[in-house]
Amino acid sequence: MRSAFQRLAPSGLRWRLAGWVTLVTLLCTGIAFVAVYRGTGTQLRHQIDRELAGDAAEFAHNLAPAHSSSSQRVAEAAGRYVRDQPFSASSTLLFAIVSGAGTVTNSPELFGRATPDQGETQAEQMQENRLSAHLLAVGPGYSTQALPDVGNLRLLKRVVSLPGGERVTVGVGEPLAAVAHAQRSVARAFILAGILALAGALLGSYLIGSRLSGPLRRMASVAARVDAGDLHPRMHYPGGRDDEVRVLADAFNHMLDRLTEAFAAQRAFVADASHELRTPLTVIRGQLEVLAAQTSPPAAEVRRVEHLVRAEITRISRLVDDLLLLANTEQTEFLRLESIDLPSYVHELWDGMSLLARRRFELGPVPQGSLRADPDRLAQALRNLVANAIDHAPGESGLVGMRVELLPAGRIRFVVEDDGPGIPVDQRERIFDRFHRTDSARDRASGGTGLGLAIVRAIAEAHGGRVAAGRSSEEGARIELELPGFTPAPGQPAVAGAPATAASARAPGEQGEPIQAR
Repeated sequence: MRSAFQRLAPSGLRWRLAGWVTLVTLLCTGIAFVAVYRGTGTQLRHQIDRELAGDAAEFAHNLAPAHSSSSQRVAEAAGRYVRDQPFSASSTLLFAIVSGAGTVTNSPELFGRATPDQGETQAEQMQENRLSAHLLAVGPGYSTQALPDVGNLRLLKRVVSLPGGERVTVGVGEPLAAVAHAQRSVARAFILAGILALAGALLGSYLIGSRLSGPLRRMASVAARVDAGDLHPRMHYPGGRDDEVRVLADAFNHMLDRLTEAFAAQRAFVADASHELRTPLTVIRGQLEVLAAQTSPPAAEVRRVEHLVRAEITRISRLVDDLLLLANTEQTEFLRLESIDLPSYVHELWDGMSLLARRRFELGPVPQGSLRADPDRLAQALRNLVANAIDHAPGESGLVGMRVELLPAGRIRFVVEDDGPGIPVDQRERIFDRFHRTDSARDRASGGTGLGLAIVRAIAEAHGGRVAAGRSSEEGARIELELPGFTPAPGQPAVAGAPATAASARAPGEQGEPIQAR
């Protein structure tokens, strides 16, 4: 049963919006109807109560001149007053109960008839007599009574003390037919207005839902095409800048732009990685085929092939390690943060890197304090920067320098410079892309894998830092690695007392060979 109802129920944004708006309109109209209906009745009853109070006061005032007379004279005065105001279903009921003189009223049939009217049964007359008796027995004050042939009657009874000591009960009543008529008019007006409001709400909400659902349906169509592999379609919505659907469309288009860039970068990355892996594999295959083509290859040829194969295997291993590192940079366990004593850490790292090649190495002062970082990943990033500077420094007299600068807000900046050819301005952002090389003439044997600076950026961003490239004071390359989490040592100068330039130049013939920039 429930599934059948769900199939019959309207679906889609337009119908759901129309249904909800209609329901809310119906609810609000119902609340307004109840408030106006009850308010109209209450207001009319209060007005009737005020009129009854005035009629009762006037009735009692007309009985006052008879204070020196007997009860019979009071009854006569009451009779003269009520005789001029006959009672009907639309007029006022007046009666006075005078001790010793009975009841004087402008509706004698209501209080004294004992025989049925024409067309009435004896039982109906007895019921009317009981209601009339209750009308006389009700206590002073306001009350609502049901009377035969009249309906509901608003009644006010007061006990009046005349100046001569006579006590008379005065009763004034007015039928509530006018109240019922006014409430029926309100109900008819609200029913008509409610029907028109519901029809307008249904039509308006359907049109609004159609206008809102149109862009969403087009967006769903675009998403379906994207899911099928087509990243070219975009959302075009002519709404205002602050329109929510326009904001959603812009966000959707921006997401597609990012996806297009990401997929293009992924395809380029896969193509470059495949090429980088294919090159050493091709070399290994060719050398092994050359060796296998010889029946009894000489020992020197075997050693030559062995040396080449080992070199290519080393290149493949390094490439795979770099790719795995880049793939793991977004994982939470990529970094193992700990507190590092910065001066000792930098000097120890620099002493090891200065043995890598015959260059003019210069290390600037290092701020005293501790850095919250992963020592292994930070060392890897700094080694890649220094290796890149070594590769581009011109010869044994080429400069490879590093400075450590203290920045505000607990940040530290490592600056690695060289005096090589520098980095073109249009390449300073792209050098951190995977497999990007600024010198297209360099082959892969001398240019490394092209992942070194991409790894530096990944490590910097994993620490919450940044990396940027620029021009050094020596017109060469300048690369800055900025990290947060530095805490200066208490009571110590912000900068270590090392000399501004600590040269560590290697003379020809000393240990160290040039390495490849990665």
